[in-house]
Amino acid sequence: MAFVYYNPNPLGKSVGDCVVRALSKLLDESWFDIYTELCYRGSLAADMPSSNAVWSAYLRNLGYSKHSIPDTCPDCYTIRDFCRDYPEGTYLVAIGDHVVTVVDGDYYDAWDSGNEIPISYYCRGE
Repeated sequence: MAFVYYNPNPLGKSVGDCVVRALSKLLDESWFDIYTELCYRGSLAADMPSSNAVWSAYLRNLGYSKHSIPDTCPDCYTIRDFCRDYPEGTYLVAIGDHVVTVVDGDYYDAWDSGNEIPISYYCRGE
């Protein structure tokens, strides 16, 4: 389980587009394709493309389901712990106002978010 730097933003920006970056990794699509899809879906919903309602509906439409992380230790369970507990598979993990993609126990982000506290995750087929 390790942090892997991942930033597909064509200008190298890493503020405000975390959901686009995370979905790009999760779905193996370009930053532009994800951004365009979320903008389209956001316009249909009259909502911002980065809103939780827009991107979570997009994932559900693709067959992903949302799972809550029990808060038995709400201040001590981290992204690193999630990676340890889920060493296989691909997940989009929500951290309040941020999301990160986990693939086979490694977390992909534009910064080391390993100490952040996850609240839920999405995976396909469960």
